[in-house]
Amino acid sequence: MQQEDDWDRDLLLDPAWEKQQRKTFTAWCNSHLRKAGTQIENIEEDFRDGLKLMLLLEVISGERLAKPERGKMRVHKISNVNKALDFIASKGVKLVSIGAEEIVDGNAKMTLGMIWTIILRFAIQDISVEETSAKEGLLLWCQRKTAPYKNVNIQNFHISWKDGLGFCALIHRHRPELIDYGKLRKDDPMTNLNTAFDVAEKYLDIPKMLDAEDIVGTARPDEKAIMTYVSSFYHAFSGAQKVSQDALLLLFFPQLPAVVTVPLPPNSTILFLTPEKTMAAMQQKLEDFRDYRRLHKPPKVQEKCQLEINFNTLQTKLRLSNRPAFMPSEGRMVSDICNAWGRLEGAEKGYEEWLLNEIRRLERLDHLAEKFRQKAAIHEAWTEGKEDMLQQKDYETASLSEIKALLKKHEAFESDLAAHQDRVEQIAAIAQELNELDYYDSPSVNARCQRICDEWDALGGLTQKRSEALQRTEKLLETIDQLYLEFAKRAAPFNNWMEGAMEDLQDTFIVHTIEEIQGLSTAHEQFKATLPEADKERQAILGIHNEIAKIVQTYHVNMAGTNPYTTINPQEINAKWDKVRQLVPQRDQALIEEHARQQNNERLRKQFASQANVIGPWIQTKMEEIGRISIEMHGTLEDQLTHLRQYEKSIVNYKPKIDQLEGDHQLIQEALIFDNKHTNYTMEWKLATIIFHIRVGWDQDQMNEFRASFNHFDRKRTGMMDREDFRACLISMGYNLGEAEFARIMSIVDPNRLGVITFQAFIDFMSRETADTDTADQVMASFKVLAGDKNYILADELRRELPPDQAEYCIARMAPYTGPDAVPGALDYMSFSTALYGESDL
Repeated sequence: MQQEDDWDRDLLLDPAWEKQQRKTFTAWCNSHLRKAGTQIENIEEDFRDGLKLMLLLEVISGERLAKPERGKMRVHKISNVNKALDFIASKGVKLVSIGAEEIVDGNAKMTLGMIWTIILRFAIQDISVEETSAKEGLLLWCQRKTAPYKNVNIQNFHISWKDGLGFCALIHRHRPELIDYGKLRKDDPMTNLNTAFDVAEKYLDIPKMLDAEDIVGTARPDEKAIMTYVSSFYHAFSGAQKVSQDALLLLFFPQLPAVVTVPLPPNSTILFLTPEKTMAAMQQKLEDFRDYRRLHKPPKVQEKCQLEINFNTLQTKLRLSNRPAFMPSEGRMVSDICNAWGRLEGAEKGYEEWLLNEIRRLERLDHLAEKFRQKAAIHEAWTEGKEDMLQQKDYETASLSEIKALLKKHEAFESDLAAHQDRVEQIAAIAQELNELDYYDSPSVNARCQRICDEWDALGGLTQKRSEALQRTEKLLETIDQLYLEFAKRAAPFNNWMEGAMEDLQDTFIVHTIEEIQGLSTAHEQFKATLPEADKERQAILGIHNEIAKIVQTYHVNMAGTNPYTTINPQEINAKWDKVRQLVPQRDQALIEEHARQQNNERLRKQFASQANVIGPWIQTKMEEIGRISIEMHGTLEDQLTHLRQYEKSIVNYKPKIDQLEGDHQLIQEALIFDNKHTNYTMEWKLATIIFHIRVGWDQDQMNEFRASFNHFDRKRTGMMDREDFRACLISMGYNLGEAEFARIMSIVDPNRLGVITFQAFIDFMSRETADTDTADQVMASFKVLAGDKNYILADELRRELPPDQAEYCIARMAPYTGPDAVPGALDYMSFSTALYGESDL
């Protein structure tokens, strides 16, 4: 056989064919290597060291090859491959262009070519059918076996096999019980091929060498791959031992006539073998057969031998007596008896094999039945309680988080259910196989299988129903949850607004001018203008709650709890809204009353100012004149006294006007009026004397300075400063402002918390500040506030509360604190007061 005649390397250039050859040749090699307890994964890699190649040849040939080299070096691998190639050549195979180096280097084309050569020699060459051999013999065998089958026309080893019917026909011809050929369709090659390959692997011990896709997916399947696969079918069927009908003769049990005396005409005693249903019955048949061989056959053997001896003796005596030889009647010759005896022994062998096969079949049936019972028991244990679990209504009272947990749990159950699908299919397949093999207890098996399948279908339906219910409930609860969240997001600011509004509406206001009460009234009117929009927002928020209630009522959702995102409820919103509506008119009335009071105060201010602006300059003039008298000292003492008495008389004559002004001042004090923009004069009464004076409340230069500062920081030119402008103004005037101190000042200049400081409030504050110069005690009190009532202060506290230059100024003039409660870095602020004012001031 010329190797090059059957090996065309150019075909390997087609990736599809190379893939098919790799898969087929690997499976073919493993079908033999597994007998030696090993296998290959990569055909060009696993044969490189030559060890598995030599082992493969030993398995398929049944011969021992030379001892392989166990080294790992390249020279050892080449030596092993050469031993394998030499063995192939010794079998009459001529190798062309295939060398050991190419195999060791992992050349895929050369390795596949070598394996094909081995397959040809050991799997195909010895096939012989009707005087044809090898490839032609295999093709003829396929044609003869598939001839009776419709739609099968085997003409080659490539496209004739694409529809899969050829493979199925080979199996059905030899094992018709394995395939229902009548149900196969020529237009469904995938099903045909998969059926043939799966049945061959499961029942005929033919490994799966190709996938259906490999054949259907190519225009022309690889010829070498198909030939290799088909040769496995040939060897599987031709090597099987079958009991032919003419060998199934009636075996010789005690009730049968003796074979030596009763000839067996051809086909006159064909035995119809009837298998028993139980293992015990078949074992009894085997025991009866063994009794036959042990007890009944040995005497017949002796009779047969004695018959031959007698015949030969008779013939010898007749020959010595010169008499004609004895010729038995037709069918009773010694040769006829020997032939009948041979047929008898053939029938015995066939019957024994049939008994053993039946016993193995029953053993398999018992094994399958036990396997069925075990799988059924496991499945029934798993399904116990599952229907009750799936019918639970626990989702009806679950929260959203609980529903999501139930869904996760149900998804896990669905995965578990899907995993058990294989077991149910296996149970059904085993039951089907038991029926096909005529298991005696098939009715009970079928009944149990039917119960399992019905229960499985019910579980599937309940699983789907529960999944839909959980998903529906999840969707509803997610909708409600979103509405809850939206309610919370809108209710929280609206609730804060109402609480702030109630606080503002109930807040006590303190005003000193008509402008301030007008500002409050304007702000209140603006607030009232926002109430319609606020009411719309309230209704929208309540609408969200109503939508939730509608969903709950429509879909019968059992709400287990309240809104998880807020504690605010519609009742609380409505209650606060009613309170706001109630407080608005009360605030209206309070503002009206305060406006009337401020109008009256303004009248008193103007009334006082009209007199003070006249009396003030007069008194100032008189005081200056008196001052000049005391300074200039003109004239004699008597002249000076005379002048003073004249001034005293004019003052006494002016007293009625001052008394009237004092009355107006009393009314202002009773009205708690603390400022008057219509005059710069105020009235102070000295309780110890009757002498009075009107003084200028502010030095004019200082007044100009304060006016300039106010105008500079009134950046918006509104006649008022906001908080930050006021802070900047104070810092520019040398104030050391911490947050606490600034808050205290703001409470003085803006008692109604309007966020603005009028010029009058600014002047009032500055007049008090300049008239109340800090003493040493005040300095110490200030430091004590900054220190939090400690007897010492820390540098960090000073740097935090004071501007940097002032903080460093104070730190430089403070001695370390050494008291019993001293801590590291403590400063004695008493030392600063001492340095600043001196011991006498303290």
